[in-house]
Amino acid sequence: MSKAQTKATAPTPAPDTPLPVEYAVRIYPVKDSKYTLANANVDINGVFAIRGVKVIRGEKGPFVAMPQYKDSRGDYHDICFPCTKEARQQFNDAVLDAYEQSFRQPQQTQQTNHAPAAEQTM
Repeated sequence: MSKAQTKATAPTPAPDTPLPVEYAVRIYPVKDSKYTLANANVDINGVFAIRGVKVIRGEKGPFVAMPQYKDSRGDYHDICFPCTKEARQQFNDAVLDAYEQSFRQPQQTQQTNHAPAAEQTM
């Protein structure tokens, strides 16, 4: 049984014209974790949502990890991801900026543990 793959076609702008992308990022700090600093939910242009994004402690500072699954061999694969270097950088910047903003936001606004520490729209 082979996999069938179809491509949906949509009008595309000129190659030099970047599409405007708006990220709404909600940060949920994680306490008592050695590596995970925060979880994030990201809405892109109000039409696509990504849940389970993580901000991870790295040797060179925090970095963004996309939602993943583990295959039968024990390898991890991203479930979704930006397709270009520029899109990945823009996505990472939006998440890390929201994470940094969560430190500047007064802690009194977090009324429950389920409330996001910061929400930022870029």
